[in-house]
Amino acid sequence: MSTQNRYDRQRILSEIGTAGQTKISEASVLCIGAGGLGCPALLYLAAAGVGRIGIVDFDVVEETNLQRQVLFDTSQIGQNKAQAAKARLNALNSEIDIQVYAEELSDKNALTLFEKYDIIIDGTDNFPAKFLINDAAVKARKPFIYGSILGFDGQLAVFNHQGGPCYRCLFPEAPKTHIPNCAQAGVIGAVAGMIGTTQAMETIKIIVDHESFKPLAGKFWTIDMRSMENKLLALPKNPDCPTCSKAKEDIILQYSSSVCGVIAEVTPQQAKDKQTALLIDVREIDEWDAGHIEGARHIALSALMRGDIPKLPKDCEIILYCQKGMRSLQAAHILKAHGCPNIMNMTGGYEAWLKCS
Repeated sequence: MSTQNRYDRQRILSEIGTAGQTKISEASVLCIGAGGLGCPALLYLAAAGVGRIGIVDFDVVEETNLQRQVLFDTSQIGQNKAQAAKARLNALNSEIDIQVYAEELSDKNALTLFEKYDIIIDGTDNFPAKFLINDAAVKARKPFIYGSILGFDGQLAVFNHQGGPCYRCLFPEAPKTHIPNCAQAGVIGAVAGMIGTTQAMETIKIIVDHESFKPLAGKFWTIDMRSMENKLLALPKNPDCPTCSKAKEDIILQYSSSVCGVIAEVTPQQAKDKQTALLIDVREIDEWDAGHIEGARHIALSALMRGDIPKLPKDCEIILYCQKGMRSLQAAHILKAHGCPNIMNMTGGYEAWLKCS
């Protein structure tokens, strides 16, 4: 099928034109995460004809993703997100090259990946990943488009573009208090769609580089979609920034995975075999009431996040579980940070426990 007219509606814009469309077709973009932000960003970049797109995501599609991760459908549950995204994007636009990296971004692979692409898009939901993206982008001299969502709120900025400020000019280090992610605090899918789509728009602005079509470099945009109130703040470059004030060879990449970390993990069968271990259910009370492991203790993650840290025994192993194993991992990190020893996370959560014979 001929696709020569595919881009006519954007090519007719004076800011794009034939020259701009050629730049788009020759550009390369790496998206870290094919989640709530990455899905809409990838859709619109593929539709716009970005010539080469890389997708980094080690996770699999789950039913709870479908509320906001609009690239996927029910038939793709259980598939790797990067692979599933590639299949859908190829169906949308077979003219472009899509590369898949079904792995977690880390300090070991970030620089190698970033050097292969022109622009980096941040589709992550945790501070360690965002700091790694920033530091690797500065070291590789690549601009990156930051996005963040929570509840009804969204944030967006373009960092490290043409000598502009980087993410650490705004956030030199992670906040001391716990910041919940979308799985814990909730999010409206349309908020993810708006921020992800705007990330695609900012990417196109950088690629086309038209004088009347400038990206949000040196600016920080926020929006509250309950009221549609938004702010555009000036973001100065910090001369003492812990990253972008350094020579690139002095930037040391560091990453502490929010997925595996230093928390020991056990399978449901291993948990059953540890008869003296204390099982703690960190789900919310309605989930606990609907069914839980006999003999377990209930301490909700939301209570831990409020700082309600209980006294736990130090002379036995403690195994945390939730519905699928992710919230309990977060709870384990909180308890470990408060000096609780012998903390373990049960992989697969309560669902896996019920399937374990």
